[in-house]
Amino acid sequence: MIAGILLAAGDGRRFGAGAKLLAPLPDGTPVAAAAAVNLLAGGIDRCLAVTRPGDTGLARLLQETGVQVVAAPERRRSLGTSLAAGIAAAGRAEGWLIALADMPWIAPATTAAVAEALQGGALLARPHYRGREGHPVGFAAALGAELRTLDGEPGGRRVIAAHRDQLAAIPVDDPGVLRDVDKSSDLSAPWRRPAPFS
Repeated sequence: MIAGILLAAGDGRRFGAGAKLLAPLPDGTPVAAAAAVNLLAGGIDRCLAVTRPGDTGLARLLQETGVQVVAAPERRRSLGTSLAAGIAAAGRAEGWLIALADMPWIAPATTAAVAEALQGGALLARPHYRGREGHPVGFAAALGAELRTLDGEPGGRRVIAAHRDQLAAIPVDDPGVLRDVDKSSDLSAPWRRPAPFS
């Protein structure tokens, strides 16, 4: 079983006024909802999202897409602690796909390819588009102990760096693996609800 973990506990400070993850894409779908739908459409067995404590609007929105929602620890909240909280909440799994809620354009086929690499025995897997590393990142169950102790802003980068020689690079024709929402002008790219990948 591969579990998808959508990290949605960031502050989005660079975005400006309003809640970045609730901001609508051109078709009206909120950013975080689109990211969750794409993750689920990639054939992931179980998906959960990590949100800020008390962010009930975002939590409700994500639950409506079909993902389980857990709150990041209030104390010392960071990307690393959010990731660790998601791994702990996901329980036993063959591996985890870590996705970011401000990246709503990742194709379900990309998610499926990273999950397939984990199921095929990869310790780490990551999509590459035109030579650049993207998201989501796949971590095998053997890395669970390291992931559960993460703390601080680098998140999973420390674990990736420690095992880079075992990273499976998955070539994809998907610019969405690099594209995120940092400011309101980034919302202009269209998004279409995907069919489930099979």
